[in-house]
Amino acid sequence: QVQLVESGGGLVQPGGSLRLSCATSGFTLDYYAIGWFRQAPGKEREGVGYISKIKGWTYYSDFAKDRFTISRDNSKNTVYLQMSGLKPEDTAVYYCAATNMATMSADEYDYWGQGTQVTVSS
Repeated sequence: QVQLVESGGGLVQPGGSLRLSCATSGFTLDYYAIGWFRQAPGKEREGVGYISKIKGWTYYSDFAKDRFTISRDNSKNTVYLQMSGLKPEDTAVYYCAATNMATMSADEYDYWGQGTQVTVSS
């Protein structure tokens, strides 16, 4: 059974950092790209970035470049989203998802986690 479970969300002050984890099971992580998405209240879901299968190349949306980093630990079947320089507008539920493509299109992702809340506020 394929599962993705996010963790690490919480309340952080503006300018702070947070590391989200996406623990996977039921499939070989190296054979899937893992994407991170977020959805703020009243807004559409948007892509944060992804890490490709095999080579582990990364892609980031413009707002995530220079502040967010995606990495993968195959030995732990876990993908991470390291976020720094957080802003109030980064407040959202963050999701990880798996696909066998290199894409930021949410429709191409087959498996999704339940999400973890990130709140950036003073």
